[in-house]
Amino acid sequence: MISLTRFNGTQFWLNAELIETVEATPDVIITLTNGRKYVVRETAEQVVAAVLEYRNRSLLEAREEAPHGL
Repeated sequence: MISLTRFNGTQFWLNAELIETVEATPDVIITLTNGRKYVVRETAEQVVAAVLEYRNRSLLEAREEAPHGL
């Protein structure tokens, strides 16, 4: 999950695995695979960086939990 900020200033957590697109129109609109859309204060670059950080963290955790030899 990644932390984002709605335009009204409230923070929420979004499942990064469900993100289909991130658009800057100039507002940043995140569209999920189920069609739901979110407008956030973060820049498109910040959203992408948060997703990459989330995925890297997930991979590292999976490696740490994997049996030795994998």
